[in-house]
Amino acid sequence: MSKQLQDAYIVAATRTPIGKAPRGMFRNTRPDDLLVRALQSALLQVPNLDPALIEDAIVGCSFPEAEQGGNMARMAVLLAGLPNTIGGVTVNRFCASGITAIAMAADRIRVGQADVMIAAGAESMSMVPMMGHHPSMNMKIFKDENIGMAYGMGLTAEKVAQQWKISREAQDQFAVDSHRKAIAAQQAGYFNDEMTAVEIIERLPNLATGQIDIKTRSVSQDEGARADSTLESLAKLKPVFAAKGTVTAANSSQMSDGAGALILVSEKILKQFNLTPLARFAAFAVKGVPPEIMGIGPKFAIPAACQAAGITQDQIDWFELNEAFAAQSLAVIQDIGLDPAKVNPMGGAIALGHPLGATGAIRAATTIHAMRRNKLKYGMVTMCVGTGMGAAGIFERV
Repeated sequence: MSKQLQDAYIVAATRTPIGKAPRGMFRNTRPDDLLVRALQSALLQVPNLDPALIEDAIVGCSFPEAEQGGNMARMAVLLAGLPNTIGGVTVNRFCASGITAIAMAADRIRVGQADVMIAAGAESMSMVPMMGHHPSMNMKIFKDENIGMAYGMGLTAEKVAQQWKISREAQDQFAVDSHRKAIAAQQAGYFNDEMTAVEIIERLPNLATGQIDIKTRSVSQDEGARADSTLESLAKLKPVFAAKGTVTAANSSQMSDGAGALILVSEKILKQFNLTPLARFAAFAVKGVPPEIMGIGPKFAIPAACQAAGITQDQIDWFELNEAFAAQSLAVIQDIGLDPAKVNPMGGAIALGHPLGATGAIRAATTIHAMRRNKLKYGMVTMCVGTGMGAAGIFERV
């Protein structure tokens, strides 16, 4: 006899600020320490909840090696001072690792295998660069029938720009708008509810005393947004992936460091501990696309997630469409008719940064708090994914 699925509710959602890589504010801060800070902050949001009831922690990370290797999820659980009865697993779906972690945690609750779960994401592109320290690709991907897998992300963005006829000026304008919206949101304090401040420890040589001076400072704002970004300044930049291309460093997402964490519970736990849900996790979908045009992935994931949730695309009030590149974001918006006013109202990865495997968890925190602040019903986190995928998760305010 089949068992009816139960709902999974988010009762805490937070994130660290996003730092610029590789020389930004978190250049010397370990990703597991960022994750620990996010986990501890998330638990503080639900003081009535007994941490011993947490079944597992699922953490997304795109390049789980070096400082973010060794099953960072379990390490962070222990370093955060949580009960050692809580499991931990690190998962990798590249840029969709964080949203996949949320979906996996929700599924454990939905099928009745857990009542309390942690879902999170963490990534330091300062300490672990794109592709990792020692990339070793299977040589078979360089054969003609597989060559799309060998394309760098920037080249796939050029392919999308060509195929969907996205002009350089349109890409640059999209980038300028991302910065403008992010600066406006920061000034209005819209990120405050989702943000967990991080204390940075800096060690600097003192030439006068011959000693090392130790200074600490607290950071609580994303580092990447630029108030001086203009269409004129961006137009001066040269393309970086193709000699006659249109994709530049400025209309691409920033390399970044950051972490985000959510706590999900069943309805039974809501009642037992008198918790107020922030949102219900409504649906998740992932779809594959040709690797050489990986940026178009959300075009297929968005309608699939809507179908799974039993709603239409027009019912989504807030889209966090990860701005891997302006070209692919514009292609998706154009191709499936998204309302631009609903897409990244507070800026996206071009301005705020894209810490790969952490992005899904970070943008989920943004979406959930934005829905509550604006009294919206449905919000979506969606992104393209390396090797040719799109992912989308839907949250419902309750």
